[in-house]
Amino acid sequence: MIKNVEVYAPEDIGKKDLLISNGKIISLKKNIDEGSLSFLEDLKVIDASNQIALPGFIDHHIHFNGAGGEGGPKNRTPPLQLTDMTRGGITSAVGLLGADGKTRSLKDLLMKARALEEEGISTWIYTGAYQVPSPTITEDVLTDIITIDKVIGVKVALSDHRSSHPTLEEVRRITSDARVGGMLAGDAGIVNIHMGDEESGLDPLLEIIEETNIPIEQFAPTHINRNEQLLEQGIEFAKKGGYIDITVGEPSEETGKGPSRTVKEILDEGVPANRIKLSTDAGGSLPEFDEDGNLVGMRSASPVHLKKVFKEMVKEKNIPIEDAIRITSTNIADQLKLNNKGTLKKGKDADLLLLNQDTLEIEHVIAKGEIMIENGEPVKYGAFE
Repeated sequence: MIKNVEVYAPEDIGKKDLLISNGKIISLKKNIDEGSLSFLEDLKVIDASNQIALPGFIDHHIHFNGAGGEGGPKNRTPPLQLTDMTRGGITSAVGLLGADGKTRSLKDLLMKARALEEEGISTWIYTGAYQVPSPTITEDVLTDIITIDKVIGVKVALSDHRSSHPTLEEVRRITSDARVGGMLAGDAGIVNIHMGDEESGLDPLLEIIEETNIPIEQFAPTHINRNEQLLEQGIEFAKKGGYIDITVGEPSEETGKGPSRTVKEILDEGVPANRIKLSTDAGGSLPEFDEDGNLVGMRSASPVHLKKVFKEMVKEKNIPIEDAIRITSTNIADQLKLNNKGTLKKGKDADLLLLNQDTLEIEHVIAKGEIMIENGEPVKYGAFE
């Protein structure tokens, strides 16, 4: 039981008590009488009178089984561990491959997703990678999405010198397979699109949307804050009803802006808060190329940037906390059709964060009803931590 906590569901619904059992929120109301629950054994009570509760963060673009390799084998990044994510407030994650769709295996990615699920968080994956034809687990994208419950969409890369530079017809076919697969499986069938730096930007995607009846919400273009041209295109894409994704981490070298500032500018341009998402790209390499395409530097992304950017949005950019929650959780659950995630309501999964009301630092992380972080420190670790 969580007592006397200010609840953002994501809307502010005031001070409440939450009762959690079997991974679900089974009661959420003004006052739950502890005496009436004396029959429950081992009831843990958290006094959260100086805290706020909000839905756990959903990282929908994370390389939790490692990625990289653009600088050779030594630049292959290692898999992430459970606490890498829970320390950052991430209670749900969608894993994917990166530039290497050949030696990096979708089967390995699937097994890592299952391992993290067993360790305590909720996981899904995208089939595909940068390459077209897309690598798959079964014979094709459509079958992956229909038959493998953790596969909720497909990844492709556009406008990037590392992509396969697929034709519009190839991207249309992949999108159609993902959409039909999602319909048949009852999933979202999202097309996660890695966006690169090439001048074509979102043009190929916009052309497909104009030429077909595929809904704009089927697409999830990422790294929109990579450069100014792409950001401008992304703003127009979102105004048309699409979702755009801002990658958290250090300021973009192209734009010179941090992600919280970028979100603020997008909102000021009139983009609705429910069209914006954040993701970490954590576990992936962050290669730096010169103007000739030569690799000149390499870093690795971290999942903990997500909580940092959430705090910056609210504290420094004065973005309403309800909107910050939508951007880090609710919008992602909506687009990916994760119906039990992204909101705090009776009957939903007990994925939530307890933050200090003044500092917005994470004090507790609860995933599927289990405490992962308590008083700011991990209490649940992965098998090899």
